[in-house]
Amino acid sequence: QLQPVECGGGSVQAGESLRLSCVVSGYTYSDYCMGWFRQNPGKEREYIGTIDVDLNTNYADSLKGRFTISKDNAKNILYLQMNSLKPEDTAIYYCAAENMFGGSCRRPPDEFGYRGQGTQVTVSS
Repeated sequence: QLQPVECGGGSVQAGESLRLSCVVSGYTYSDYCMGWFRQNPGKEREYIGTIDVDLNTNYADSLKGRFTISKDNAKNILYLQMNSLKPEDTAIYYCAAENMFGGSCRRPPDEFGYRGQGTQVTVSS
């Protein structure tokens, strides 16, 4: 059973940066698509981006240039670097994993079967 666990959330001012981490235990880390999503109460989960087994990344168009996803296969850690944060980036951030068997990693959040509990990010103006 895979278990992603996010950490690194917190409260920051607009314009600041934050890096989230996600440790995934229970599998061969390099074989899976990994993704970051976020959600606010009453809203649908929003796609941030994904990284595949070859370290290719995809991002939501609205977040390109500010958010960067990377992973350290040796340490089984996925990262989300967030720069120039805005109040509208406030949300609960989730990491997720799924074996897409070579298919595209750019999938809706519901297609990722292994998700963490999330970490809160609050950006104040």
